[in-house]
Amino acid sequence: MEPLHINGQQIALDPEGYLQNLADWSPEVARQLAHAEGIELQDEHWEIIELLRDFYAEYQLSPAMRILVKQTGIRYGKEKGNSMHLLRLFPGSPAKLASKLAGLPKPSNCL
Repeated sequence: MEPLHINGQQIALDPEGYLQNLADWSPEVARQLAHAEGIELQDEHWEIIELLRDFYAEYQLSPAMRILVKQTGIRYGKEKGNSMHLLRLFPGSPAKLASKLAGLPKPSNCL
């Protein structure tokens, strides 16, 4: 996949569009990755991105959907802690797409 170009820096991506180097992540990287997916990041997206980055910092893994739903509910309440909310924000496979935008590896049990 073509690298991102941000502020004169080249950001390498793997063939699926995930960062090759997790340290390359920044909010601007997230915005560009989201744009490529047809998503304009809003506050609700940033909530999930922040949650994922915090989860990864603690456990060194990207959560699968079930864990993502549970953690979202714990942090943001039951109205946001459900798969429909996450699907609205991150269509298709929310755990995969949100992890990509958060600059994290693809969840290990997502196809």
